[in-house]
Amino acid sequence: MKILLKGIYFLFFFILLVYVLIPSPKFPSPPPGAVQSMEDGDTETLLRRAYFTDYQRQEVLAYYQNQFSKSTFLNIPFISFRLNYPPEEAQTIIRDQTRSVFLEEIVHPLRESFFVNGFQPKVAKDDIWYKGVHYNTKVTVKYKESSVVIRVIVVIITFIVSTILFKEIGKTLKFLKKKEK
Repeated sequence: MKILLKGIYFLFFFILLVYVLIPSPKFPSPPPGAVQSMEDGDTETLLRRAYFTDYQRQEVLAYYQNQFSKSTFLNIPFISFRLNYPPEEAQTIIRDQTRSVFLEEIVHPLRESFFVNGFQPKVAKDDIWYKGVHYNTKVTVKYKESSVVIRVIVVIITFIVSTILFKEIGKTLKFLKKKEK
């Protein structure tokens, strides 16, 4: 039984190590029919882009969840989670003057994150016009990569610490059994 548990333990950490070594997905492509913004604030960095589209919130998020969940390595799908943030956080997470109605993060645990911010005007004065065309939504996306080296170091440290913890728990249980006798 002890050998089986050790085998499962080592297999778990081996799979975790392989998971963090898989190359990160590429920056997702824009939604079909979307027009990329070339405004100054939207082109400051390669890891943040903005698009004008007529897609609604759920369509945009479903599209990016599908795009971001595909691995470039053997087309293995990633496990991903969506985290919902209050729109006010967009000024901290995306850019200081970003307007927002919704902000969500698509996360690959222990790996990278992809933020999707959307602005949909509520009043006529906020209507979105870009190069003479009206759009319903401005979507700003930000890709937050993590270093493969850091990911591997975190997994190795977790393995070492959890091994030490399990050994100490075993010693404590043996001591308590001895004390009962």
